[in-house]
Amino acid sequence: MRSRQHLLANEVQLKKADLEKYKKRLLELKAEIEGVIKETADLVKETDDSKGYSQHSADEGTDDYVQSLSIQVSDTEQEILHQVDRALEKIEDGTYGVCDVSGDKIPVKRLDAVPYATMTVDAQDKKEKGLI
Repeated sequence: MRSRQHLLANEVQLKKADLEKYKKRLLELKAEIEGVIKETADLVKETDDSKGYSQHSADEGTDDYVQSLSIQVSDTEQEILHQVDRALEKIEDGTYGVCDVSGDKIPVKRLDAVPYATMTVDAQDKKEKGLI
């Protein structure tokens, strides 16, 4: 599979300037996501620290809901961060723009919309449905 990806990567022929553009966008996105994750962790910690000081039980319920929602957001952000890191690896190893699953070319329009895409839409759909 690896050699097929390298062959296809050569066929993709993303220009060096394009790769630099995607890399810059990915690094900016990575910094933004890391900031959100830190803020979420701080919010959860802050909510935990405020409990126990004669707070009304309804307030505690709201805090628990906010904490649960924050953890869900953090999990989603962690998954995207993982995908961003993978896309950056692919830029470095020359396989950016090639699907991790099928080895097919990822359309530039998809990369423009989702620069951390490491799979074609078809492969992503199959993965989300548990078919691969």
